[in-house]
Amino acid sequence: MTTENQSLTIEFILIGFTDHPVLKILLFLVFIAIYLITMVGNLGLVALIFMEHRLHIPMYIFLGNLAFMDSCCSCAITPKMLENFFSKDRSISLYECLAQFYFLCLAETADCFLLAAMAYDRYVAICSPLQYHTKMSKKLCIQMTIGTFIASNLHSMIHVGLLLRLTFCRSNQIDHFFCDILPLYRLSCTDPYINELMIYIFSMPIQIFTIAIVLVSYICILFTIFNMKSKKGRGKAFSTCASHFLSVSIFYICLLMYIRPFEEGDKDIPVAIFYTIVIPLLNPFIYSLRNKEVISVLKKLMKNYNIPK
Repeated sequence: MTTENQSLTIEFILIGFTDHPVLKILLFLVFIAIYLITMVGNLGLVALIFMEHRLHIPMYIFLGNLAFMDSCCSCAITPKMLENFFSKDRSISLYECLAQFYFLCLAETADCFLLAAMAYDRYVAICSPLQYHTKMSKKLCIQMTIGTFIASNLHSMIHVGLLLRLTFCRSNQIDHFFCDILPLYRLSCTDPYINELMIYIFSMPIQIFTIAIVLVSYICILFTIFNMKSKKGRGKAFSTCASHFLSVSIFYICLLMYIRPFEEGDKDIPVAIFYTIVIPLLNPFIYSLRNKEVISVLKKLMKNYNIPK
């Protein structure tokens, strides 16, 4: 590793999962299958929402953007991981590393805001159904979506910009399958105190704000549902929220495990796999399989294009 101009010339080695030849092939097959299903599921959901006019309502606009962000998350992580199963050096340049973390941070921050927006949308739909079109207008939906992408970009740029102040002289081996921020801090010979402080200043308020919106929304939803006299109304309200509640629960449980203080890199990997690879795989199925509108539109398209069921 060169000692001059380190921040421009350094390369990292991603240790990944295993060097066992049979396990490498098995893991490659598993992860490439997950990647293909994830991309088809998420981009297919985006296309479905874009093509069908009756899905152009806030709930599905947020869902389409969530699916797009999940596909970005998979694109940021999985291709390089798959390449490294059969790469001899498993190297990644500093700028590739920064780009990978930027898109991951962008996708996950956007997911936080979008899940919060979807929780608020469900709150308005169940607690104030007569005022839904007033409170959740298309204009407000577009403003919330644009705000999500602006805030997510700024958040990602701050952390990537701060990574450029670090120099790396201890080792160039990252004990992970992608360029995560905390393993990079461990390799830095510059004190990452400012970087860690910025995580608490910027990242923690985002988590607290979005979690608070989700919790308050669902507390209000539960009170409204339990006060309903009709069993049919309760069932309909529960089914309306079930997919989002399941998705948001999985996301935040993994997020809280992922952002906990940790010391050893090998303990990060199982949670990181679930957080960056499995959740983007699950979301399109969680939202599609129990959603009558999406299934109806899908059946209509299949019928129009003569696709056998």
